[in-house]
Amino acid sequence: MSKSHTDMSRRAFVALGVTTATAALAGCVADGASFQAATLGYRPVPQLGSPEREAFPVPTVDMNKIPKEFHRQYVDHSGRYKPGTLIVSTGTRHLYLIVDETTAIRYGIGVGRAGFAWGGEARVGRKAQWPTWTPPSQMIKREPSLKKWAGGMEGGPSNPLGARALYLYKGGRDTLYRIHGTNEPFSIGQAMSSGCIRMLNKDVIDLYERVPSGTTVVVQHGNATV
Repeated sequence: MSKSHTDMSRRAFVALGVTTATAALAGCVADGASFQAATLGYRPVPQLGSPEREAFPVPTVDMNKIPKEFHRQYVDHSGRYKPGTLIVSTGTRHLYLIVDETTAIRYGIGVGRAGFAWGGEARVGRKAQWPTWTPPSQMIKREPSLKKWAGGMEGGPSNPLGARALYLYKGGRDTLYRIHGTNEPFSIGQAMSSGCIRMLNKDVIDLYERVPSGTTVVVQHGNATV
């Protein structure tokens, strides 16, 4: 496995609502896209990839402890984005993959402080399985115990980047933002103190299988209205 220069403070450029057949929770994202709960009610999305066959164990997550609005599911959408586009809404803590003209897959995400620092359009320039994490020098100064990872922490269950990372590029250059997994499932749906865009490991494995390098990613910070 090759090492990356990924770091926690920059990592992961690095995602509607509880729904029933009688009540729909709608979400609007700025810049010409809107999403709402599927008219047929909650529709889970089958898993792509096999978390149980990974190089490292992927701990089972008790989804009962995660609000249903952050469970992977199909939602309805309208807007100008082409199928295959990823839309990140930091305000609602959701990531959308446009499937076709009327359907999107919605994932729950966690957003760290760095996740609010950059917005706009980029592309997936590289993908990695069980990526290496390298803490930046500023973080090592604050937490000297991290010095042992100055040369990089190999991928694994304790790695902050989780099972997968999608590296975001703009104009052919690495933005230093990533979409990645997390070993802290409780952070999904939350704004955390560090990191960028994080997903459940099983969700980032699923997303990794669905999107190729070159995929367009749009990050929007406007608060979605529901």
